[in-house]
Amino acid sequence: MDVYQEAVEYLELRQIPVEAEADVLDEDVFQEETGSGLFSPLPGDTIDLPDTPTLFTPEELLERRLVVLKGMLESEEIYLSELEALLMPMKALWASAGTSQPVLSSRQVQTVFYQVPELRDLHQSFYSGLKARLSAHCQADLSPGEEREMTNTGFELAVGDLFLKMVNQIGLYGGFIQNYEEAVQVVRKCTQSEPRFRTLAESMMSNNGTEKARTKYTFEALLYKPLDRVTKTTLVLLDLLKTTPAEHRDYVALQEALRLSRSFLAGVNESSQGKREVTLSHGMRRQLMRDGFVVDASELDRSLRHLFLYTDLLLCTRFKHATRGKQDQYRFCWYLPLAGLKLRWTADHERSSDTLVRLHGLRSKIYLLRQQLKQQTKGSRVLALAARSRKKLEQMELTLFTHFPAYRLELHSPSGKSHTLLLSSLYELEEWREAILKLTTDNIETVPPDLLTLTSSCVKLRMTQQPPLHSSSTSSVEDDLSLCGTLSVAIHSASGLQEPTSVYVCVEVDGYEFYDKQAQTHSSVLSLCPHWDQELSFQVDGAKNMRVLCVSQSDGQDDSVLGKTTLKLDSKSLSRRWRRQTLQLGQVELTLSLKYSPHPLDPPGSTAQEQPVFGVPIETVAQQEGVLVPHVVRCCVEEVERRGMEEVGIYRISGTTSEIAMLKAAFNSNLREAVTRLRSAEVNAVSGVLKLYFRELPEPLIPTELFQSLARTLEIQDLNSRLVSMLSLLQTCPETNCQTFYYLMHHLRRISEKQHTNRMSLLNLATVFGPSLVRPPVAGLGNDGPAVDISQEVVVQVQVVFCYLQCNNLPEAQIALPHDTDAEDETTHT
Repeated sequence: MDVYQEAVEYLELRQIPVEAEADVLDEDVFQEETGSGLFSPLPGDTIDLPDTPTLFTPEELLERRLVVLKGMLESEEIYLSELEALLMPMKALWASAGTSQPVLSSRQVQTVFYQVPELRDLHQSFYSGLKARLSAHCQADLSPGEEREMTNTGFELAVGDLFLKMVNQIGLYGGFIQNYEEAVQVVRKCTQSEPRFRTLAESMMSNNGTEKARTKYTFEALLYKPLDRVTKTTLVLLDLLKTTPAEHRDYVALQEALRLSRSFLAGVNESSQGKREVTLSHGMRRQLMRDGFVVDASELDRSLRHLFLYTDLLLCTRFKHATRGKQDQYRFCWYLPLAGLKLRWTADHERSSDTLVRLHGLRSKIYLLRQQLKQQTKGSRVLALAARSRKKLEQMELTLFTHFPAYRLELHSPSGKSHTLLLSSLYELEEWREAILKLTTDNIETVPPDLLTLTSSCVKLRMTQQPPLHSSSTSSVEDDLSLCGTLSVAIHSASGLQEPTSVYVCVEVDGYEFYDKQAQTHSSVLSLCPHWDQELSFQVDGAKNMRVLCVSQSDGQDDSVLGKTTLKLDSKSLSRRWRRQTLQLGQVELTLSLKYSPHPLDPPGSTAQEQPVFGVPIETVAQQEGVLVPHVVRCCVEEVERRGMEEVGIYRISGTTSEIAMLKAAFNSNLREAVTRLRSAEVNAVSGVLKLYFRELPEPLIPTELFQSLARTLEIQDLNSRLVSMLSLLQTCPETNCQTFYYLMHHLRRISEKQHTNRMSLLNLATVFGPSLVRPPVAGLGNDGPAVDISQEVVVQVQVVFCYLQCNNLPEAQIALPHDTDAEDETTHT
């Protein structure tokens, strides 16, 4: 007996009159339609949904709604455990791929796990948000005090934005589905041919739900789970909408989420394996691999465009929002065949003063609007005002996205056609580049497209619904979980490089763009295990994710991304203490530390100029950089040791004054630019910059108050006793001075080891550096010691440095502050 008939009999038994009702039909998730509209997306304002049942009171509906949500939460937990089980062997397989006897090749590992980490992150974010809201709702119901009606508490529980946010990213499943058949083929092939992989693929374990029961899966079974999940999500949305009163604030958001989910499934079901395809008159099956919003700079003006990547071509379109009752449309702009397509990307960080002024003005307006939204309270009038403010905020973010991107991707076709795309994120640019290169290597022959058919199909095939605007994808609850304050990232070192490479690290954070959301380390010297120990600082508001990329830099060649990953930012796990972590970026392991200091943000400043380093006390510079040995010292030393160890007269022969001045100006304004110029500068100019830095210190590296004491220690006849006394005096110096001095002395000792070639003995080096490192106190400024003539001063300066250079037990330098104050290290697998 159906629910309706049961309800009628129940009411009649209690002598309650019942009006005759039309038959109520349960709507299937996939409606059967005829003709070309079989899988067309539903119009946004006329979704054909069953009416909310009238046989239940709002209180009963909300109770049923809560049951649906709790069931969804339990289901999500199981699904996440299955994804985690699928990802468990990924790091080991990546590590094996770089050996002489790999279990799977790098290409096979990438194919098998394609989009799985992103799906895990998507559902982890949804699960965390849903769990937090259900927990808060249940605690509110159980809290003591004034009794509240179920209607009110039920109406306060809002989850529509969580479902809408997840469905807006459901396009991730499109990439997984496209790749699924190939991934299964790799698993089956390697299961048969590789015993080590067979053992792994036939016995994978997962924690099943809240009871933590261990469930055994095969690799192929776990790969199928995401395919099954898309349909389940649509069914849950349908159930949730049926149990949500029409006047509930979630109702409209759930309607839109269901429409998008159904539209996506319609495209998935159009082919036997769920592939998004367009069939042309030539019989070729063209599949959509990726889409998203970019800025097209091919013409004189910058324009927001929706880019579609098919198996054999790139299609650029202009999106046109639908008026009420009509469907969205796309207009054709241009297309490029993938065959023979060449790609080149560059950073576009240099901005004119006029551009910086406009950028600052726009960021300031976004900041003010954001503060207004935070201060607004509940009420119908206030809600209407907040909606208008949020709309303005989205428009300003869109202007920022369109007119101030940081990276250029140039596309060059063999036919001579070229187009330039602008993107705000290097991470996103690399995802586009990887997707395009993967297809161009397959040598797909392009069939001339039917542009009308291809463009009109974009509405049905699209996986991305809107540009990546932060204001359109956040809620007040999520804002409470995100970061607001100062996020500090200390980049330590990397390993896993296949050959010595000059590498830098790029870090990106999300959230509102009041401040710079990207920062980079300087380039390392050629090394298999590069070290930076460089601290990057971000002012963040609404940050939830951090993207990290490792990029190689070669003279005369384009930069190349070696690996990338995304790290979830959790305000609960981050603190004011440094926390050390190791991230897996493909085959590269990167060690870094994080700390987070929450605080209200100040309005954005007009510029982001770096503080000068020349002529500034060394402790001030080291504190600004979060190190013990300033970067200018380390970078110059590394460069001299890279290509100047056998240079005759190194440190004695000066470089050109103009080049030294240019490098000094660069270090005073932009460390990354300075290091880039350092790589191509004449080596004697590099050594000249280092000498100039020590010479221009307001206070010498060895403080002036130690001059007289050091002069007296030179009179000690026994060499060992003299060195003990001098080391004891050195340890009274400030920590930064002491560690920098150790660092420099060890470098000069390595220089002298090549004295048969460079002609620079320890005494020669002491003669060069003594007057800069050791200075007598200025007469008349509190100096009570005996006066020393200038000839004796020089002798003392040289002899002090010479004695330290002769010391065989000089401590090794600590170049950076310790960042691993937490006991545990975390490893993020991506």
